[in-house]
Amino acid sequence: MFIQTEQTPNPATLKFLPGEAVLPEGSADFADAEQAARSPLARALFDIDGVTRVFLGGDFISVSKTDEQSWQVLKPSILGAIMEHFTARRPILLDPADGEDLEGSFDPADAEVVAQIKELLDTRVRPAVAQDGGDIVFRGFDEGIVYLHMQGACAGCPSSTATLRMGIENMLRHYVPEVLGVRPVP
Repeated sequence: MFIQTEQTPNPATLKFLPGEAVLPEGSADFADAEQAARSPLARALFDIDGVTRVFLGGDFISVSKTDEQSWQVLKPSILGAIMEHFTARRPILLDPADGEDLEGSFDPADAEVVAQIKELLDTRVRPAVAQDGGDIVFRGFDEGIVYLHMQGACAGCPSSTATLRMGIENMLRHYVPEVLGVRPVP
C-alpha cells in the first residue's frame, strides 16, 4: 500500500491519500479523541502524541497537529497507523453520527434559496476545499446570512476567513442575490 501525502493551506494539517475510498459518502470530523470513539481509524491516529484533529473525507484523511510537534516526527507514525488500519481491513466508522443535523436550519419559505446555496456549495465549493483536505458544511440560512461549518484542514486554517469572505461569500452573492453574507459557526 502506498499512501501519498499533500500539504494543505493550513500548516498544522497534512492530507493523507491511501489510494482507496475512506468514506463512501459524507465526511467525519473529530476534534478530539473523545469524539473519535466511533472511528477505529481516528482513535488510532489520536493515540499518536501531537495529533489534535482527524477529518475523514471521501478518499483522504486530514490530520492536524500541535505546534510543538514537527511533521518530520509525526508523519511516519501517522502513515504507519493508516497503513495498519487499511491492511487489517478494519471499519472506518462503527456507527453513523447520532443527531447530526445534515439539513441545517432555515425558514421553510427560504427552501428554494437554500437549495440553490446547497447546490453551489456541493458543486463549486466542497470539491475545492476537499482538495485542500477539508470540507464546508451548510448549517443554516437566516435573514440573508449563510452559516457554514468548516471541517478538517479548513478548521483553524489561517486563510479560512479569507476563503469565506473573498471566495465563498462573493460567489454565493453573485449567484444567489438573497445572500447578504456568510458566517462561520463552530
